[in-house]
Amino acid sequence: MTDDTAPARTVLIDCDPGHDDAIALLLAQGNPLIDLVAVSTVAGNQTLAKVTRNAQAIAAAGGFSHVPIAQGASRGLITEPFVAEEIHGETGLDGPQLPSAQAELDPRHGVNLIIDTVMSRPARTVTLVATGPLTNLALAVRLEPRIVERVQEVVFMGGAINGGNYTPVAEFNIAVDPEAAHVVVHENWDVTMVGLDVTHQALATPRVRTALAAVGTRPAQIVGEMLDFYGAAYTESQGFEHPPVHDPVAVALVIDPTVLTVRRAVLDVSLAEGPTRGMTVADLRSPAPEGCRTRVAVGLDADRYWELVVDALTRIGEPNQPE
Repeated sequence: MTDDTAPARTVLIDCDPGHDDAIALLLAQGNPLIDLVAVSTVAGNQTLAKVTRNAQAIAAAGGFSHVPIAQGASRGLITEPFVAEEIHGETGLDGPQLPSAQAELDPRHGVNLIIDTVMSRPARTVTLVATGPLTNLALAVRLEPRIVERVQEVVFMGGAINGGNYTPVAEFNIAVDPEAAHVVVHENWDVTMVGLDVTHQALATPRVRTALAAVGTRPAQIVGEMLDFYGAAYTESQGFEHPPVHDPVAVALVIDPTVLTVRRAVLDVSLAEGPTRGMTVADLRSPAPEGCRTRVAVGLDADRYWELVVDALTRIGEPNQPE
């Protein structure tokens, strides 16, 4: 269980909901060790308008419509937009009947929301968790370089040490905007890559689905309905027997660092045209050099991970039910 007496970490989630992004948001909202202070959206799993609407709907379902949500970049730094409709459907969250948004979007651009959130709080107290393409983070760094020395940590779900899912070597979030990922991993801040090597172990097995269903609340039911669609799509397009639920793994690391085994390693992103474009390269041949600020996840405690998700959904309860 989560230690409720420990101090909560201040977190901004940059995302492209997406079924697994939606579960990541609910995990953050439901865990007392995270103070979710802002959400920015980026085009990725679907268009910017659709993923933003999905973020608002999940905020309503999870009872955090008070958290500012701002839409950010509608495409990569230089790449044309493309989406993962074969996994996430036409809306980006096909499957459940979602509630309507309960709050207006923040009028700021998502990039400005990131900058304002970091700059308005004490230095090294805000953790940025990115579960979509890294376009917004790269733009924020370029627009306001001072955020680099003020961010506590960047944790992103994306990349892989061994093999991709969008191309043979590139993971989707990185392939959508390799230039942005290159900017983020080469800045002088602490960065952890939570890649396919570990998220492919975060499988929504029948035992996991039973535990989620036992929560019995509408948010948990929504998660189950999302996994029905998402799991079928993964089986059809990717050949998985049970769907890997990628994005909440990055949030789980922030909650409980023992959920993942991580290694400090020099990390790079290939910008070469051709078959290696978007490949993330982690040098694990020997101990990382002194001063290396990039880490990669190499192992996952899947049972503990799912315990955190179930616990968060239990804590959320029925936020939209009248008393």
